[in-house]
Parts: sequence; structure tokens; C-alpha cells
Amino acid sequence: MFSHIMIGADDIGASKAFYDAALGALGVPAGIVDEWGRVIYAHGGSRFLLTKPIDGEPATHANGGTLGFAAESTDAADAWHAAGLAAGGTACEDPPGIREATGGRRLYLAYLRDPAGNKLCALHRVA
Repeated sequence: MFSHIMIGADDIGASKAFYDAALGALGVPAGIVDEWGRVIYAHGGSRFLLTKPIDGEPATHANGGTLGFAAESTDAADAWHAAGLAAGGTACEDPPGIREATGGRRLYLAYLRDPAGNKLCALHRVA
């Protein structure tokens, strides 16, 4: 459904360090900086990008928005959370753990905010 997701960041260096660590814990290679200064992550046919806002205004996070990253295990979600905290992220929501979802589904969720304030989640579907 999605070709890519791009979010704004005022401090590209701090955001790249955060995402290199957090996404690296999920097996995503380090981001590549293109000729426009955007950081591009490619993994599993998906693209995730960081950019300074084109309009020159400060980057802002989406109030109520969350970007979710797939984790292959609860350990991977925990590693993502720990790496993100160590790289300048901040914990938000409840601590990582299992949440009951509609339809009897069980999800392991870990939440962080990146250095620019974007709300993120690592999600593993528990069998």
C-alpha cells in the first residue's frame, strides 16, 4: 500500500544516529545520505526517509500519529527500544510488553519518541 514514509527532522545528524541504532536493532542497514541531505533507509522493499522540511519551517511531529516498525520477535522489539533510548530517544506510553488487541490478538509493543518528537512503535505479533 505504501511506497515510502518520509518524516521531517531539524537535526538530521541526531535523527540519523537514532534511526541507525534503533532500526539497526531490527536488521535494517544504516541510512544513506543522498545529494539533497535526506537520509534513506531501504529494507524489505520499503523506504523510510528523513528530511529537513522543504518549506524551511521547523519540523514538527504528528500529534496522534505513530509510525510502526515490524519486529521479528519480542527480543528484537526490546533491542530496538534499548538501542533507541541509548541513541537519544525517549520512552513513551507503557513499558514494552504484550497488549491485548481486538479479535483476541496479542501484540508485543514498544514505544519511543525520536529526537524530533515523532512517536514510534516496534510491533511483534505474538502467536
